[in-house]
Amino acid sequence: MGDDLTVIVLGQGESRFDDALSAAVRGRAHQCISWLTDPMQERRILFAVPLPDSGVNPAFYQLLAFLRAHPGCLARSVGGILVDGSGDLYTKSVARELVLSAALAGCTFPGRPLVEGVGGLRNFTVQAKNAGCGLLEAYHLAASDLTVRVLSFAPPRRNRPRLLVLHASSHHTSNTMALWAGVRERLGEVCSVQEIGLRNGTLDDCSGCPYTMCIHFGEKGECFYGGVMSREVYPAVRRADGVVMLCPNYNDALSANLTAFINRLTALFRQTRFYDKALFALVVSGYSGSDLVARQLISAMNMNKSFYLPGRFALLETANDPGEAMGLPGVRDRLDRFADHMLEVLARRA
Repeated sequence: MGDDLTVIVLGQGESRFDDALSAAVRGRAHQCISWLTDPMQERRILFAVPLPDSGVNPAFYQLLAFLRAHPGCLARSVGGILVDGSGDLYTKSVARELVLSAALAGCTFPGRPLVEGVGGLRNFTVQAKNAGCGLLEAYHLAASDLTVRVLSFAPPRRNRPRLLVLHASSHHTSNTMALWAGVRERLGEVCSVQEIGLRNGTLDDCSGCPYTMCIHFGEKGECFYGGVMSREVYPAVRRADGVVMLCPNYNDALSANLTAFINRLTALFRQTRFYDKALFALVVSGYSGSDLVARQLISAMNMNKSFYLPGRFALLETANDPGEAMGLPGVRDRLDRFADHMLEVLARRA
């Protein structure tokens, strides 16, 4: 993989966008381009997106069209995203839309791959306070740090990777569980696999403890509400090299129990970062909308909780009736490829 940075600049921005981009690339070998016409594999990429108040950037949508029309065009590349918005809206939704399309095209994203500047840079208030600087300088520092992380990212590979699989489904009727069984069989004994079911009655959602209380319990690797999260999930997350989330589409969203898992993960996140842990997902919709669920995972687990996102991290399928998923045309080939890819990401090959 090349060590130089390729910056894809999607349109003309205001001076603040230009200054943030300059801070991101200062002192680093790089090239700037404004359009993709050919695959860009095994590259280090910074996507730079200026957004007007409307949140509509035509060059951004042209890039999405190219990525979606050319599967694999970013294979084995590593990316980060800088979005500079004129207002307070749309920066994150644009970013996760781009991450999903680029990831499905093969691009890997480190944990927290987004630096966003909203209209008044109020989203940098805490960072500025921590760094003892102004909002604009905090923005530039974050942009520079993002570039460093994109250029240095090298996910660990293990002789026997440890996988944590989380679900809240019934083994007997779930298409999502049936697909996972197919993937699990194909992984063989290369990985150590732990499955934890978060069914109704086993997991309470976060109730919003005061920050100091959350910090107190998080420092001990616990949560005030205890239960399966403290006993099983937190230790399993710590041990895992990769987390696989099995996600049926409920009302175009993650299920309540998986959402509760993400919310309760905050206590552990207070004192543990997950940059060295991969996120994978199997998403099944009855009729449509698997991409909506995948984007939720991206914003919650990759952009927020810092899990890294391998290229082609998710298998997205559509199946309604019990047992239908395993009868979909070509599904066995897709399971083969997905399992092989998981091993390519996680396992040290002889």
